[in-house]
Amino acid sequence: MAVPNITLNNGITIPQLGFGVFQVPPEDTREATLTAFEVGYRHIDTAEMYGNEKGVGEAVRDSGIPRDDIFITSKLNNGFHDYDDALKALDGTLADLGVEQIDLFLIHWPLPEVGDYVQTWKALEKAYADGKARAIGVSNFQQAHLQRLFDETDVVPAVNQIEVHPYLSQNPLRAFNSEHGIATEAWSPIAQGKVTDDPVITEIAKSKDRSPAQVTLRWHIQRGDIVFPKSVTRSRVEENFALFDFELSDDEVAQIDRLNSDERIGPDPDTFNYVPE
Repeated sequence: MAVPNITLNNGITIPQLGFGVFQVPPEDTREATLTAFEVGYRHIDTAEMYGNEKGVGEAVRDSGIPRDDIFITSKLNNGFHDYDDALKALDGTLADLGVEQIDLFLIHWPLPEVGDYVQTWKALEKAYADGKARAIGVSNFQQAHLQRLFDETDVVPAVNQIEVHPYLSQNPLRAFNSEHGIATEAWSPIAQGKVTDDPVITEIAKSKDRSPAQVTLRWHIQRGDIVFPKSVTRSRVEENFALFDFELSDDEVAQIDRLNSDERIGPDPDTFNYVPE
C-alpha cells in the first residue's frame, strides 16, 4: 500500500513515513539508503551532524528514481547558528547531497544559550525565499521557542521534529504545533527499541500478528505524525515499511496513549547547548 502524504503549511507534500539515517556510518549510508529505496521509501531524513549527507546524495543519484519523487530532509549543524554561517552550511549540504534544492531544511536544536536562533531562522527564511529549500522547519523547539519565531519572524515553520514515543507522547506540544499549522515529526519513535519489551505493546502486537515496532509506528501514523525509523538490516527496513495494511482500534490506541510518563531518552531542548568541536 502507498505511503500517505501530509500536506505542509506551504502546500508541498511530504511522505508520512520516511527512512532515517541517524547513526548510520557514512561508509554504509549509500547502501542503506539504496535498500530503503528498493523497499519503497521515498523520504530520507539526514542531518549535517550525522556526517552522512554525501552517502544519501550518492544513493539518490544512483537509484535511478527521479529527483522529484524523493523527499530529502536535512538539518543545520549546531555550530553554524550565525546568520552567514547558516547560509554557508546549507550550501555545503546542497553540495554534499548533489542537489540544487533541498525539500526540507531544519534548525536541528534551538540551543537557547548559544547565539540567537531567531537570527538562524532568518537565514533559513532567506534560503527559502531564494529557492534553496522547498520548505523550512525546526527540530526540538519547545512552545516558547516557537512563540519567539511567530513574534519576531515572518515564516511559520512547516514542521517541528521532536522526540515522540509512547513514553513521551508530547500531546501539549503536538497540539500547539497543530494549532499553528506546523506538522509534527517524531524522532526516536520506538524509544530506541524500548517498546519491544513493553507488555502492553507486545500484547497488542501478538493479537495483530505484528511486531511491537510495527504496532508503535502504526500508533504514530494514526496520530497523524510523520515518522522515519532507522535500521541497516533489510528485514527490519521492510518490516518498518509494512504499516498500511492493518489498523489499531481506538481502544488499542488509548492503551498505548496511557503509557506516557513524560520520559525523555534524548536531551532536554531547554538546557541542551551542545556545539560540535
